Amino acid sequence: MYAIIETGGKQFRVEEGSKLAVAKLAAEAGSAISLDRVLMIGGGKCKVGYPCLAGASVTAEVTEHGRAPKIKVFKRWRRNDSRKLRGHRQDYTTIRITGING
Repeated sequence: MYAIIETGGKQFRVEEGSKLAVAKLAAEAGSAISLDRVLMIGGGKCKVGYPCLAGASVTAEVTEHGRAPKIKVFKRWRRNDSRKLRGHRQDYTTIRITGING
């Protein structure tokens, strides 16, 4: 059985036991969370929500918080001897899916 969930403005296909990195969540490491925005549950019989399934949820355990590698944002204007360099590191939360309730 698998599910399509939405968190942090992105959609993920998850199964029990899968690990994924999502946008930072306000939960302590080691705690259990419930993700209620379930868009679809697939497997033997497919259920699709409009836009979300009522009463469906995915339970997960927060394993750690971290920061992605730094990316460089470089802008340069030609013939002006002008440039700008900035860096960015995105915060993320790693979760492990423990159950799909549909």
